[in-house]
Amino acid sequence: MAKASAILVLTGAGISTDSGIPDFRGPHGVWTRDPEAEKLSSIEHFVSDPAVRRRAWQTRLASPVDTAMPNAGHLALVELERRGTLDLLVTQNTDGLHLLAGHTPARVVEIHGTTRTAACLRCGARWPMEEVLARVRAGDTDPRCTEPADGGTCGGLVKSATISFGQPLVAEDLQRAERAAGRCDLLLAVGSTLSVYPAAALVPLAKRAGAAVVIVNGGPTDMDDLADEVVRGPISDLLPEVVGA
Repeated sequence: MAKASAILVLTGAGISTDSGIPDFRGPHGVWTRDPEAEKLSSIEHFVSDPAVRRRAWQTRLASPVDTAMPNAGHLALVELERRGTLDLLVTQNTDGLHLLAGHTPARVVEIHGTTRTAACLRCGARWPMEEVLARVRAGDTDPRCTEPADGGTCGGLVKSATISFGQPLVAEDLQRAERAAGRCDLLLAVGSTLSVYPAAALVPLAKRAGAAVVIVNGGPTDMDDLADEVVRGPISDLLPEVVGA
């Protein structure tokens, strides 16, 4: 860490668990406890099943993300940016906590989108999430787009501006991440099982380009064998020590 001058950070759900946001695949993860909940992250099920859409909106309404605050792990990564050694932070998380922690938006790629914004699947219109949640609280359990279109309103399905299973990533975001993996001298993977692609592919890409790989996670990952160092334990305790914050 001390020698690195161009660090690529890749974060997953594990960095946010100490902020009160549960992960998905961990021992107490959302999908581990309720496998049916994974359907809420499938674009096929969301589009085709009104019951899934209604459940997705009620789940978003009850989500702790809107009151969650960055923890010591998030803040430790901000220190890398302050030092000038952070090239890019790519997060699989949609909670917005890296930006809330103080990162410059240009240094962050939210590769799976953000749950703090809602978007129309037909016309692409976007709104602050709170505007749509207010409609759901008022009884609109399956909100549709109200933007003007063809003398009426669009009427397209509205969902959080996250990348669901079955939706493509934003090509520009993926290209930025891959370019950073090709030029970094250290890849720091934090709080991810490194099992979800294409984000996980950044690790072997950086390794092949000559970068060192450090993994900080609460449990084993799919790429521990590629790492130069694996640090295992509570992330918000360990990451400030790893970073030297």
